[in-house]
Amino acid sequence: MTLETKKSVFVELGKFLSQFSENNTLKNPTVLHNEAFFDAFVDLIQLSQSHNGWYTPENVYFSIHSWAEALTEKNLNQWLSSYTIPIQESENIALILAGNIPLVGFHDFLSVLITGNNVLVKTSSNDQHLLPFLAKYIIAVQPGLAKNITFVDGKLENFDAVIATGSNNTARYFEYYFKDKPSIIRKSRNSVAVLTGNETQEQLTALGEDIFRYFGLGCRNVSKLFVPKGYSFVPFFEAIFVYQDVIHYEKYANNYDYNKAVFLMSNFKLLDNGFLTLKEDQSHASPISSVFYEFYDDINELKTKLKLESEQIQCVVADRTIDDNVAFGQTQNPQLWNYADNTDTISFLLTI
Repeated sequence: MTLETKKSVFVELGKFLSQFSENNTLKNPTVLHNEAFFDAFVDLIQLSQSHNGWYTPENVYFSIHSWAEALTEKNLNQWLSSYTIPIQESENIALILAGNIPLVGFHDFLSVLITGNNVLVKTSSNDQHLLPFLAKYIIAVQPGLAKNITFVDGKLENFDAVIATGSNNTARYFEYYFKDKPSIIRKSRNSVAVLTGNETQEQLTALGEDIFRYFGLGCRNVSKLFVPKGYSFVPFFEAIFVYQDVIHYEKYANNYDYNKAVFLMSNFKLLDNGFLTLKEDQSHASPISSVFYEFYDDINELKTKLKLESEQIQCVVADRTIDDNVAFGQTQNPQLWNYADNTDTISFLLTI
């Protein structure tokens, strides 16, 4: 199967996904196989929260919309233009996926197939339905892909390389278990924001999107703020007040109450607005409903610190004072060429 054929399949998937939104789902009669998949996908979206309590329709729709925007002919061509992808014998690539946010493993799935390899997918117990559904759709578009896609319930066997995502603890297990195979092993990472005190209200409100989208469960969610000495958090709290409804979601509220109680019993000093706590802490990984912060004196010293801690950081939200920054509000809108952990998945797959 040629690269152009495979790209066209994912363009069709993008068109299919573009029909679905939280407030305006509308069937497009020109989309392929709608008669078999449209209503079933609407039902699956509504059922997702029963499969995983964090997968609210709002967040599932957001993920779907993000992939609909990514899977265009222009984006696929731009992404793949810098690679030479030969037609050659397929390798079997095992994927061990996370399930913290909807379709979090789709980029790896796409990368394996677009490079002409076979994918053996072990889904997370937290996300067992969305990706298999999309796999069925692309097989309907191109039946020849059926032989390239396998979902595995039990032990992974007969694979040539592996891409596995997990916590720092599971990563050590993965590194040992797959030590004889080419691999990408992804560990826990978090995202941070660097504030100067000169941010506009619009920027700080957009930062709220980076914090609260997916309830803060993604590695691209901001869990740590770096602020200058003497920084006032009043403008920050005022700007993110629009996200106050997050506290009405029971699972989030339970985490807020529990983590706040733990902090207070430990006599930690907290800043609190009723739905988010801020705690001064040098760690990057804050619990749900909390964001850590750390003061800095010199922006150049902070840049050095961020470089030294780069293996713990997925994204840095900032203005132009920081190199390789992500704009406020954009952490959950990566492009196809923005690789997790800055590890080029396509290059890895082409060297196996």
